[in-house]
Amino acid sequence: MKPIRFKKESSGESDASISNPELLMKLQEAEAARAVAVADLNRIEVGTRAEVVAERKAAVAASEASLTLAQQTYDRTLQLTQGEHASVQNLDQATVNLDVAKRSNEQAKLAYDEAVAGYTPEERGVAKAAVAKADAAIATLKAQVAELTVTAPIAGQVYQIATGSGEYVSPGVPMLSLVDLSDIWVRFDLREDLVKGLKVGDHFQVKIPALGDSPVEVEVRTIATRGEYAGWRATRATGDFDLRTFEVRAYPVEKIATLRPGMSAYADWADAR
Repeated sequence: MKPIRFKKESSGESDASISNPELLMKLQEAEAARAVAVADLNRIEVGTRAEVVAERKAAVAASEASLTLAQQTYDRTLQLTQGEHASVQNLDQATVNLDVAKRSNEQAKLAYDEAVAGYTPEERGVAKAAVAKADAAIATLKAQVAELTVTAPIAGQVYQIATGSGEYVSPGVPMLSLVDLSDIWVRFDLREDLVKGLKVGDHFQVKIPALGDSPVEVEVRTIATRGEYAGWRATRATGDFDLRTFEVRAYPVEKIATLRPGMSAYADWADAR
């Protein structure tokens, strides 16, 4: 897909904007197409203009006059032909002219009736559907334009910025990483023989060197449902199996404002147990 330009805001707001002129132009085109569809619907709803109806009515009057003249010419030519004062060719020409005048009069009357009746329900339905289609296209493009402003989903801090101002990125490529400081936990990888007896809800104390080894009470909230890798070998060198490792997550009981992701923590497991 065509890359889009990413620009970081310098105003301190918790969002970033992406520049995509092509998408904005598509939105303007969709709005213009909707204006055309709405104008066409209004034209159909209003119906045929009075000037058009008057013009069709005048056309009917003219065709009736032509028909009257053609009928009179035919009648006179027929009498003259019967009295052998006119040729049969003249009668044939008068017959054709009369037939043409009748058809022209019928077409003029149909055109007048169409102008008086206005547009059909089917034509109104097509015009309304065109407006609805234009509205759907605009809604879709507006949703895409709204995605050009990337708003932080959490009240966190920026951890890493993968792109710089003015760089091009493709859809799906991470632009920056956030850290939610309100959701921090301590992670331990325990051998399976040390996990026995540990359950969710247990409390114990850990020490964090970055905070001066001050004791912090934590609560176990997550224990991995299955062991992953084998970090230690069994006591016996042969005839036994590797002991797997379980991930344990413990959350501080009380919030600590100075605690940051990546800090080390340790606990005297014998005392903790």
